[in-house]
Amino acid sequence: MAGGRSTKTSFTAGELGDHLLGRGDLRAYENGARRLRNVFIQPTGGVTRRPGLRHVAMLPGAAKLIGFEFSTEQTYLLALTHGRLQVFMGDAEVASLAAPWTAAMLDQIAWTQSADTLLLLHPDMQPQRITRTGHSAWSIAPWTWVARPFYRFAPPGVALTPSATTGSITLTSNTAFFVAGHVGTQLRVSGRRLVVTSITSATIATAAVIDELAGSDATTDWDEAAFSGVHGWPATACFHQDRLVLGGSRDLPNRLWLSRSGDLFNFDLGTGLDDQAIEFGLLSDQVNAIRAVFSGRHLQVFTSGAEWMVTGDPMTPASIQLHRQTRIGSPVTRIIQPVDVDGSTIFIGRTGQAVHEYAYTDVQQAYQANDLALVARHLVETPVAMAYDQQRRLLHVVMKEGWIATLTLYRAEQVTAWTRQDTAGAFRTIAEVDGAVWCVVERDGGMRLERFDDTFQVDAALDGASGVERASWSGLQHLYDREVQVVADGAPRGTARIVANAVTLEPGARTVQIGLGYSHVIEPLPPQVASAGGAPDAPMRLVRVTFRLLRSAALTADLGRGLQAVPFRRMDTPLLDAAPPEFTGDVAMRGLGWKRDTLAPLWRIEGNIPLPLSLLSVTTETRMTA
Repeated sequence: MAGGRSTKTSFTAGELGDHLLGRGDLRAYENGARRLRNVFIQPTGGVTRRPGLRHVAMLPGAAKLIGFEFSTEQTYLLALTHGRLQVFMGDAEVASLAAPWTAAMLDQIAWTQSADTLLLLHPDMQPQRITRTGHSAWSIAPWTWVARPFYRFAPPGVALTPSATTGSITLTSNTAFFVAGHVGTQLRVSGRRLVVTSITSATIATAAVIDELAGSDATTDWDEAAFSGVHGWPATACFHQDRLVLGGSRDLPNRLWLSRSGDLFNFDLGTGLDDQAIEFGLLSDQVNAIRAVFSGRHLQVFTSGAEWMVTGDPMTPASIQLHRQTRIGSPVTRIIQPVDVDGSTIFIGRTGQAVHEYAYTDVQQAYQANDLALVARHLVETPVAMAYDQQRRLLHVVMKEGWIATLTLYRAEQVTAWTRQDTAGAFRTIAEVDGAVWCVVERDGGMRLERFDDTFQVDAALDGASGVERASWSGLQHLYDREVQVVADGAPRGTARIVANAVTLEPGARTVQIGLGYSHVIEPLPPQVASAGGAPDAPMRLVRVTFRLLRSAALTADLGRGLQAVPFRRMDTPLLDAAPPEFTGDVAMRGLGWKRDTLAPLWRIEGNIPLPLSLLSVTTETRMTA
């Protein structure tokens, strides 16, 4: 009978897909796991139960979250809902105002920020400017263009005849052209601007002259504003080299516009001087609807079919160059803005099953797109939102079905590890603001704004404190008639039912946390018994497991006879009258029985006790028959 001893010191490959169960030769197999649920992987290799979610507010419906940093000391969270903008600072709502977008627009809204101004874009909405003038004073208004870009949409043979050269005039087209949406649209006739004020018919319109026209003869030398209610508005934007970059629109999906240098809303091409505006299209052998523009080492353009690099240092009409780099593509059903991680740009692939790292290589002088989800494809299914927590080095990707795939990414240490976060409901979107990670969670048919809170071990939670012991704790309307977990004076009290928006405790407590429970799971990959000299299907017995813990207060594990508490402290007492002490050190459990199922894990950690857990390493001792 052969014996073996192994120590698992790292989970830095994260949860692996079942398609790798036969690849014990990979380093990822050695550092990976079969299941990692509701835990975060630390860059050092350990696994920690994720923080709980603090309840902040009920939302009127589906929402999009945007972080707004006004200064190093003042950061805000903007929640965009149907026809409304809500502004939060900390956990308090500081402003709420009417907005021009609808719930149907939220998925396609893009944004970019400059100083105290946030710019919002959607192909069917006139671009909006959100401005903070005071802590609780916010405004929403359309952009004020210094000079709009123009484009010839009509066929070359369409001619316009103005009735006069100044004032209010009549424009007559030689073919049906005008539609109701042209009201308010600027046109240029021989380079002179006018604005349409009313439509009489498909061939006749009234316009107000802005620049005196050169004449009143019929001419084909005319064009119209590139952005309007007729042809759509910009789809995405960023700031790059002191220029405002606009990417794509409804009717010009593959076109880029760069404002004049230092004059962000001026898109007048002028005569092509170095500081003047730039405009060009992405022309290639495939459709390239622009889905995002991103300012990194170069101006990066993400389209529905490929990724591009725009160069020029400085970027001028004469120096600008366009190079296609990779052919991954980005989703077309929604805008998921790329994020920067240590100089690389992370973006979602068009297939909805890949998260790519877009990084520049000095050797090849080009960008490469590496698939970060290659070994955890089962965790990435139709992403809908993404945010990066720089303080904890965690990339959170929200999936359409309601879970979060969390990636610990540490390129220097070769850490690329995925885990999955679940809750009693469904995650819908996410945002990061100054180290705080905010979520919109759908529970019981309603949308709630919540944020990860390191002091909580329950979800949708609220806490309370009192100078004297209290038995009744109220203010829990958001958990109406739910079964909740209670942590009283730092100790878990089990479950309770919300009655009349309150919980009654016996005995009372001075401090409480009340919310929905969630379970964590840590399950290793099947052992590679053949490598130890035994037959692949030989029975195996787990003799002993030693768990090395860090500041942990609860641990339950299954070694073949169901979940059991580890012996480092009592967990069989239903009520604890004091907060359990945190433990750092090794705890051992003995196994029981033989296993012939080669795909079954030797051990499994699972539990929903609302107390902290950090697992650093696992040492297993096994016996195997010949």
